[in-house]
Amino acid sequence: MTVTVTPEKFTMVNFDADAIARITQKLLDQIGLPDLDVQINVDETSPLGRTHVTSLDPVVIDAESGALEDPKRPRGLSEPGTADVLGRALLRVADRREPGFADAPADADLTLAQSVSWAVYANGRLERFGYPPQRQRWLYHFRNRHGFTDAADAAFDRLWAGPSFTWAEIVALSDDAIARQPAA
Repeated sequence: MTVTVTPEKFTMVNFDADAIARITQKLLDQIGLPDLDVQINVDETSPLGRTHVTSLDPVVIDAESGALEDPKRPRGLSEPGTADVLGRALLRVADRREPGFADAPADADLTLAQSVSWAVYANGRLERFGYPPQRQRWLYHFRNRHGFTDAADAAFDRLWAGPSFTWAEIVALSDDAIARQPAA
């Protein structure tokens, strides 16, 4: 298993490639993919916070430096934030390797509601791995896409606590929550 981070030495931000690799390896061990080769490409010229899985085989994750930056220490690495961002990406990679996710659309083709639902499912698992919970943040995102209703909250709770879902089950929970929104 190899985790490679580029650049190896950062010049525009105060990041440590070894720390990013260590965080990634710990996540891979927890997810159950300890032997997976992963390339993390950090664009240190961008303060934005986008992260994309650009390849599943080999796994390549492109991240703008703002995605890994500590909001309280500009240009500094946030280890919890890095675990959060890379954890969601790696869990999505792991899910896509499962037969139950064979029919999941490409990331670019996901609706916002589907993307948020999948992120909620991933973040619930990250919390169970011992990472800082961000339940309220993700509940708010989920409500923005699925409605501020009891049905949406129930779907959120199932996704957050669910140990194992298929893509069809995630979509069904999302679609049901949207369908139960009151008529405007």
